[in-house]
Amino acid sequence: MTTTTARHRGDLRRTGGGPVRVLVVDDESSLTELLSMALRYEGWEVRSAGDGAGAVRAARAFRPDAVVLDVMLPDIDGLTVLGRLRRELPDVPVLFLTARDAVEDRIAGLTAGGDDYVTKPFSLEEVVARLRGLIRRSGTAAAARDESLLVVGDLTLDEDSHEVTRGGTSIHLTATEFELLRYLMRNPRRVLSKAQILDRVWSYDFGGQANVVELYISYLRRKIDAGRSPMIHTRRGAGYLIKPGE
Repeated sequence: MTTTTARHRGDLRRTGGGPVRVLVVDDESSLTELLSMALRYEGWEVRSAGDGAGAVRAARAFRPDAVVLDVMLPDIDGLTVLGRLRRELPDVPVLFLTARDAVEDRIAGLTAGGDDYVTKPFSLEEVVARLRGLIRRSGTAAAARDESLLVVGDLTLDEDSHEVTRGGTSIHLTATEFELLRYLMRNPRRVLSKAQILDRVWSYDFGGQANVVELYISYLRRKIDAGRSPMIHTRRGAGYLIKPGE
């Protein structure tokens, strides 16, 4: 059985049909990793660089549709990097990250050719939302068709109406069950750890109460898999995944 997956509402595709490409530039590896994970979660293709020289090389090879660029880098500052990027990619939208909130710093970034900025600390949702807006306005990507639907095998989830069906039969889910299923369906055939699920669905660390994931997985199985070929699977010691029933 084949799997068809439509990304969630707000997803963008390159005008040529491929995934949006974003280059993330920051010398804090933990922050870069976190941002990259959030952007991949949107269905986008991501490359990263930890310094200015690496950013220019990556942009030349990757040809991104947008760049997330830290102002303070270990070799050359973000404003200088922006100038070099503009020679390679004159129209690519750039979102600055800055730890400094002074008005003159913001003006400097925008005057240098940056399209927008966020100040550290920031929320991942804000960065994603700002990037969506920049990419749309740049005209390099367009909204995907059927963008509110997630489909895995005969299971369908509509993110706009919150309707869930399997084999044409409607399934009622609580708000938390819906969010858990949505996360699984956005990542078909991918094993998701308890920590990932806790962070994404519950938005904070339950510490020793990670068994809440097991509990809600069992709730979903009763509703999604009862009397049917199972779609939700456990990988012991690793996590959970969803894939079409056999």
